[in-house]
Amino acid sequence: MADNLLKIGELSKQAQVSSRTIDYYTKLGLIHPESRSEGNYRLYSTETLERLRRIEQLKKEKYTLDEIKQALDSWNDVSSVSQVTQRLSDLQLHLSQLEREVKELEPVIQNLKPKQANKAVKRLIPQTAACIEALMLILNKGNFM
Repeated sequence: MADNLLKIGELSKQAQVSSRTIDYYTKLGLIHPESRSEGNYRLYSTETLERLRRIEQLKKEKYTLDEIKQALDSWNDVSSVSQVTQRLSDLQLHLSQLEREVKELEPVIQNLKPKQANKAVKRLIPQTAACIEALMLILNKGNFM
């Protein structure tokens, strides 16, 4: 067996998910075995390990498995300049919508008590920072400006 391929037990241990979860994700098409061993064990690549970690992170962010599958599939399909441009345009529209929603919430936020406001900000800051960081990484990787 190649050093970089993992049996399901090894993968589940490194990804900190159960073997049943890996079976389920495989059935759903979220992950795919790279090959099979001589003993007919499914073998997964280290890329699958990273994909599993991303799936678990998205689940923690309250995305459904269907939404995660759609997102992962669309990321795999994006290759041409026009597709990347379209995705960036979609992101810009989504950001504009979020800005409008935040402005609608401003009066409600202003009426919160200080403890309530601090609690809300503490819950939002990590997610917001992660989104901003991801966008900056995407935009800085290419000559978009």
